[in-house]
Amino acid sequence: MASTNDLKNGLVLNLEGQLWTVVEFQHVKPGKGPAFVRTKLKHVLTGKVVDKTFNAGVKVETATVDRRDMTYLYNDGSEYVFMDGDTYEQINITAEVVGEQSRFLLENSSVTVSSHEGAPLFIELPTSVELVIKHTDPGLQGDRSTGGTKPATLETDAEIQVPLFVTTGEKVKVDTRDGRYLGRVSS
Repeated sequence: MASTNDLKNGLVLNLEGQLWTVVEFQHVKPGKGPAFVRTKLKHVLTGKVVDKTFNAGVKVETATVDRRDMTYLYNDGSEYVFMDGDTYEQINITAEVVGEQSRFLLENSSVTVSSHEGAPLFIELPTSVELVIKHTDPGLQGDRSTGGTKPATLETDAEIQVPLFVTTGEKVKVDTRDGRYLGRVSS
């Protein structure tokens, strides 16, 4: 159990038997009336986002979530295989749990696997990853100063938008939260 004063981003709550992650929270002290906490919660399994308001000081049930650093090994078709670097234990995680994060998963990359009572809930990639552009059309002469973008396919087969000057074979930094191009990586 935790108080609403203890809420922070990433905390997993157990509300009515369902697990919700705190995405955003704000303590509000109006001029009249009692203080309250406004939160944005994301359902761990479905990804649904809801707004919920709690009175200040109310007790909320937290879920025990085990976070372990693991290495992504390979995809065997329907499941992704991860290995714990300390115990060398391998676990299989379904594509539904991995979700959109699979777009930026590269073999031997480090991820954090969060599980509750032994069942994997979700994986967390680093905020940014460095990937090689597998294919992109060349930018046209004269287009360099317009600030336009073009589609590019990464080595993980994910497609992102990159500036016109980026070419095939270059290594780029990508934001794993929204798939945004962050810049070129010099080798």
